[in-house]
Amino acid sequence: MKNTITAAGRKFAWQQIAFMVTVVLFFTLIIYFLWGWTIAKSALIGGFTAIIPNMLFAYKAFRYAGAQASRKVIDSFFSGVKLKVALMALLLALAFKFIVLVPMPFFAMFSLVLFLPAVTPHLFKH
Repeated sequence: MKNTITAAGRKFAWQQIAFMVTVVLFFTLIIYFLWGWTIAKSALIGGFTAIIPNMLFAYKAFRYAGAQASRKVIDSFFSGVKLKVALMALLLALAFKFIVLVPMPFFAMFSLVLFLPAVTPHLFKH
């Protein structure tokens, strides 16, 4: 059964994620032409290190809705936050363990993606 109560929130969350992906790809392309592949790769990986956990959180946070499922809503939200933080830590560790990265562009793009949800409500009407 389709949950219509969470449809607006789910749509907005996926709009934010699509916007994050677009911003990361746009800036990675600019960085590639200005400074080369190594720095662009670091920025790209930094961006997706933050986007992937956000996608998991968006999926978990909008699974349930309504007064009947209020406990499930809270549990789903908090488990989504825990999984987001754990996955982000895991991806950060794996990125620095197995990939040669330039830290400055990596963390610049990572920080930009973490900042975007504060800006996107002003850009999109939901």
